[in-house]
Amino acid sequence: MNNKLVINFVPGPTPVHKLAGSTKMLIFLLFTAAIIATFDIRVIAALMIVPIIAIISMRPNYKPLIVLLSVMLVTTGVIGSIMLLIVSPDTGFSHVGGSTIIWQASEKLFITRETLWYLLVTMTKRVASFLTVMMFALATTPSEFASGLAFLHMPYKVCTIVSLAYRTIPDIASKFIDIRNSMQMRGVELSKKASVGKRLKATGQLLIPLIMSSFGRVESIANAMDLRGYGRLKTRTWYAEHELTNLDKILRIAAIFFGAAILFYIVYFRIINPYPAEMWCPFIAKEDIIAKSQFEDIFFLKWFNK
Repeated sequence: MNNKLVINFVPGPTPVHKLAGSTKMLIFLLFTAAIIATFDIRVIAALMIVPIIAIISMRPNYKPLIVLLSVMLVTTGVIGSIMLLIVSPDTGFSHVGGSTIIWQASEKLFITRETLWYLLVTMTKRVASFLTVMMFALATTPSEFASGLAFLHMPYKVCTIVSLAYRTIPDIASKFIDIRNSMQMRGVELSKKASVGKRLKATGQLLIPLIMSSFGRVESIANAMDLRGYGRLKTRTWYAEHELTNLDKILRIAAIFFGAAILFYIVYFRIINPYPAEMWCPFIAKEDIIAKSQFEDIFFLKWFNK
C-alpha cells in the first residue's frame, strides 16, 4: 500500500477494499454520470455523502488527499474563478436566470450574486468529482482496475496497459527521487536556496535521465510479456477476480436502481420537464427566471467595441 501516492497494490482490510473490481468500477461510473448530469447543488451534496463515508471507512492517510484537494481548489477554484470574473462577470445570468450586482468597479468589471452562486455550484461539483475519484483510487488496486475494465468488455490489452501505467507511477516517483538525490550529491542545487531559473534548468536536466530510464523499463516489460506469450489468445482471466461477496450483490442491486434513477432524472428533468435555468438557485423564484444565451456573457468580446 502506497499511502503517499494514494495507490494501493494490496487490497485493504475494510469491506470497501474487499469489493470486486467490477463492482467498484460500476459504482464509480454511476456516481460520475450522476455528478455530470446535474447542476443542482442539493443533488450534488447528497451524492457527496457516499464517497465521504467510503473514504473515512477505509482509514487512509489524509495528508496526500488534503494536498491534492488544496491544489485542485487553488488551480481550478481560485484562479479559475478570478479569470471567469474578469472575462465573463455576468455568467451567472445565463446559468441561473437573474443578475443582482453586489460590487461594481466599471461597466465591464463587476460581481453579481448569481455568478458567485454559479461558482459555488461548480466548485461543489468539482469537489464531488474529486471525492468520487479518491474513493475509487483508494479502494482499487491496479489488477482490480484492469478486471473492472474487463467487466465493461474493454479489450484485455487495453486493460493491461492501464494496469501497467497505474503500477508504474510509484516506480517513476521513486526513480525521480533517486535521480534528484544523486544530482544534489554532485553539487546541483535543487532546494529553495537556488533561484527559480536555476531550479527550472536543473529540473530539465533531471527529466532526461528519468525519461530514458522509463523507456528502458518499458522495453524490459515488453520483452518479458513477449517471452511469456502475451497477446497470443483472444481472452484471458484476471488474477484479481474473485467471487462476489454478499456486499457485492447488494451494491449491484442498488446500482440497478441508482442507474434507473439517473436515467429518469436525465430524461424527465433535463429533457421532458427541464428547469427554466441550468441550475437551481435559492434566491430566484422559478417564475422570475429570465432565459439568456451563454454566449452573451463573454464580455471580453465587447472590450474591442467602442
